[in-house]
Amino acid sequence: MAFDLDKQRFALHLSVVERVVPVAEMTPLPDAPEVVRGVINIQGRVLPVFDVRRRLGLPSRPVRLSDHMILARTARRSVALWVDGVRGVVEPGGEPGSAENITPAEGVLPGLETIEGVVKLEDGLVLIHDLARFLSLEEERALDGAMAANRG
Repeated sequence: MAFDLDKQRFALHLSVVERVVPVAEMTPLPDAPEVVRGVINIQGRVLPVFDVRRRLGLPSRPVRLSDHMILARTARRSVALWVDGVRGVVEPGGEPGSAENITPAEGVLPGLETIEGVVKLEDGLVLIHDLARFLSLEEERALDGAMAANRG
């Protein structure tokens, strides 16, 4: 699933994406890690909203009505990622499911742990985001504590 932040294109593996929804009002979550913008309620589920901009060092900006949220799941929880826009599914080429066109991020973007790899498409590059590495262990614990403290 490809999405935009500023003029950069990123993607998540389709297997972690549940669905895409229009941006929703976010409620601040006290004591949450800085990369958690707040929480939203989607059909009775309270989900933390990850601010991908903060994690990638992009400039912060106010929410726009044209923004979207990608509802996705990690091994530990369901989350929402606040993004500028969603492009849909992109296929890197080669055999379906093959990794032949994916360049590991270490050689191209050292130091960005949340980027798993880079795919070259006809119209540009797509950075593949590794949602499992979005939060550090310390941030995971802080988010668990913040979510538990603010239930109810």
